[in-house]
Amino acid sequence: MKKIFILILLSFSLQTYAQDFGLSFSYFIPRNGEFSTPVSPFSLRGVGVSLNNYVSIETGVSLYRMAGLGVVDLPFETDRAIVGPNFNLMVPVELVFTLKGNRLQFDVKGGGFGFVTFDNRLNYGHFDRALLEFTQWQSLNSSAKFSSSPGFGWMSGAELTIYLTQQFGISIEANYLASTAKFPIEGSYTGSNNGNVTTENFNFSEAKMDFTGMEFSIGLIFSNGGGGNKPKRRR
Repeated sequence: MKKIFILILLSFSLQTYAQDFGLSFSYFIPRNGEFSTPVSPFSLRGVGVSLNNYVSIETGVSLYRMAGLGVVDLPFETDRAIVGPNFNLMVPVELVFTLKGNRLQFDVKGGGFGFVTFDNRLNYGHFDRALLEFTQWQSLNSSAKFSSSPGFGWMSGAELTIYLTQQFGISIEANYLASTAKFPIEGSYTGSNNGNVTTENFNFSEAKMDFTGMEFSIGLIFSNGGGGNKPKRRR
């Protein structure tokens, strides 16, 4: 929590460099997870430095409440959300190429990001069902513990901003994010196997939380009159 607090303070300190302000709503569609509407309790994105009229570097921080995420590198495959709901703190660093017109601005973005999750929960309903299909038992219930680590990955996307006036615009953005984080799971499950009550131990030490999917955002931009000058801020 101390690291999260430091990141939040750092992000607030960056606000003084922002020229545009905005409000946006985000939606995240994870691979092998649950559709999320992560309207952030805290989000500051698009803060950065313009290198010239066409290129800039942007960063920020977003705190998301995710509905559910998948887990990969298990002995079996499942398209169900194994983890969640949880909180996800994500910090991107992107290189942005910008094309501007009178009323239009088109940004192409790419870079990396780091994330850390907390308040994680194992979705035993989905986890037990996946184990049941894997073992081919008649029934089972599991008891497990896990640990989570920070993850790092890459992201790319594009944003179209339409300025209805010099001070007001609408932005539509889509990003693809791809990352995993170590999430080993170990424990045991007890159930009915051919009429016998059996207990088995497991240790999925290679398991990883899967933070991969599409992020869509739609927002309102309130400019200082620069018509899309960088950097900009959204929350």
